[in-house]
Amino acid sequence: MASVLPLLLFVVVATVTPGGATTLATASGARFGFARSVPLMLGIALGLALLAAVAAFGLGGLLLAAPTLQTAVKALGSAYLLWLAWRIARSGPPHAGASSGGPAQPVTLANGFLLLWLNPKSWAMTMGAAASFASLAPSPARLALLLGAAFGVAACVSLALWCALGVVLARLFRTPRHWRMLNLAMGLLLAVSVIPTWK
Repeated sequence: MASVLPLLLFVVVATVTPGGATTLATASGARFGFARSVPLMLGIALGLALLAAVAAFGLGGLLLAAPTLQTAVKALGSAYLLWLAWRIARSGPPHAGASSGGPAQPVTLANGFLLLWLNPKSWAMTMGAAASFASLAPSPARLALLLGAAFGVAACVSLALWCALGVVLARLFRTPRHWRMLNLAMGLLLAVSVIPTWK
């Protein structure tokens, strides 16, 4: 257990720190509530767990070995995150629905999954974990199981906390002006989360 503690610490810090997924979970919790945000959170957590398992098998190295493919993934992921940021930033109060310009429905499980697979930060995080903690398991398959479980569980807990924060914020924001400010802030944070992937 002592040898796994550094991995667990790494995974907790990596998943709980603010980024695109946590900002999206917060915005979804504020706009749609916790229960309707569960598919988004599960999609992100499943995506991260599978991505960690793939990285443990060494397949993520193919992405690093092909700069053109890496740039394409960055471009697609950035475009997707910026589109979501734009939709969130121009949202009104939740009861305004589609007429407010924001998303009328929560992000789906499939789109949450896609978000992770198009996020270069997630690739770097999981491949870094696979390289750093490879000695914890006797085979790539066991490392994949260990990393997948660790990242999946940590992401579920982290996203639930961020989503709950969004629910709390929603109770504090009562006027359309408050909601516009919150949505603009969430949209800007999501857009800013794209910048580190291009450094």
